Amino acid sequence: MRTGMAALIGAVLALTVTPHVASADEPEQEIIVKFREGASRSDALAQSRSRVVADATDGAEVLASADGAESIRVLMARGDVEYAEPNIVLDATAVPNDPLWPQQWHYWESPGGIGLSPAWDQGPSGAGQRVAVIDTGRTSHPDMTANYLGGYDFISNAGFAKDGNGRDANPMDQGDWRLAGQCGPGSAARPSSWHGLHVAGTVAALRNNATGGTGVAPLAKVVPVRVLGTCGGTLADIAAGIVWAAGGAVPGVPANPNPAKTLNLSLGGPSATCPATLQNAINTARNVHGATVVVAAGNDNVNAGGFTPANCGGVITTAATDRQANKASYSNFGATVEICAPGGETSPVVANGVLSTLNSGATVPAASIYKHYQGTSMATPHVAGVVALMQHARVQHFKPLLTPAQVFVNLKATVHPVAGQCGKGRLDARASVAAAIAAA
Repeated sequence: MRTGMAALIGAVLALTVTPHVASADEPEQEIIVKFREGASRSDALAQSRSRVVADATDGAEVLASADGAESIRVLMARGDVEYAEPNIVLDATAVPNDPLWPQQWHYWESPGGIGLSPAWDQGPSGAGQRVAVIDTGRTSHPDMTANYLGGYDFISNAGFAKDGNGRDANPMDQGDWRLAGQCGPGSAARPSSWHGLHVAGTVAALRNNATGGTGVAPLAKVVPVRVLGTCGGTLADIAAGIVWAAGGAVPGVPANPNPAKTLNLSLGGPSATCPATLQNAINTARNVHGATVVVAAGNDNVNAGGFTPANCGGVITTAATDRQANKASYSNFGATVEICAPGGETSPVVANGVLSTLNSGATVPAASIYKHYQGTSMATPHVAGVVALMQHARVQHFKPLLTPAQVFVNLKATVHPVAGQCGKGRLDARASVAAAIAAA
């Protein structure tokens, strides 16, 4: 079964202050510093507004500060400091205990995987990051539910929505099954896809919970934005979902209390150019709210320039590769494509697809399961998840979040070459995270 397009040192002043102590609502940040022999430690501590809380190795010390980034800047500007760096938190993440991890080749296997374990080993897990999955909505699943956050239903057509009304605050996926001919003459019948759940699981399914598989950014939160129903989604609904997901205002809809800096759109359709409604929404999300927008290239093995939002400006258009790291046979291609990531191929071997969270219901939700899907829809959340890891790594190192332009620069600078038209190359999670950490 193929699912797919359905439907982001200045001068130092000499300070004579006592070490800063954070208030109860201002958590302290830890840094590691090593002073050179003969250093004026008391002066350095006062100047950096920090205090010693523990000894580290090799003569270094752990300091606590209310502003780790500023303390590092001040300390590194001194000649009597050998180094100062964040005391980041790592976890035993290289091989999670999730039983389906061995089947998630798209994360770890060579040559087709993205090198996820080495990315995690650098510290980030996506904690504190929000990824909006603009898709069919939210579906309960034991490996995903704890990582859902808020959301909204933007489907204005009650028939498409299957919930008896238009836009509302309930983002639950009601099922996108349809009867033959229901979506136009000749349209085929199909069961519910639970497409949004599969995509969300690739972004942020739970890790190390001894259940199922894992997601790329397992501590990130997914904001489900429901725009796709029985016959897909309208341009107006998708555009409104994009703006709202990033934190923009949509008439008649409450403000989003959980704006996301990464938006995943595993959707699209034929269009010779990017519609103005869609481009304006992307511009608002990207240029006004600083959100990185990742979109699918399409599954027709043709030039992605004829599909939207793949042909819109300011997005990261994602093509798909197979288990052998080649461009997938179905994947769209061309100059519009920016990057490729594992999308799998389930024919003739189902296990060569992308394994993620799903539901067994043919119409309405039933049992929680896991299933292999293939498509550029499956490739796109790999990229969105890595963007969340990159941004979390920035936070861990007391650096500002990357802008959408910086995200793209760091992604494309770290890809693996791929034969065929697959954008700048294939996603490398480890190298992307390392580049994000190193960036100014």
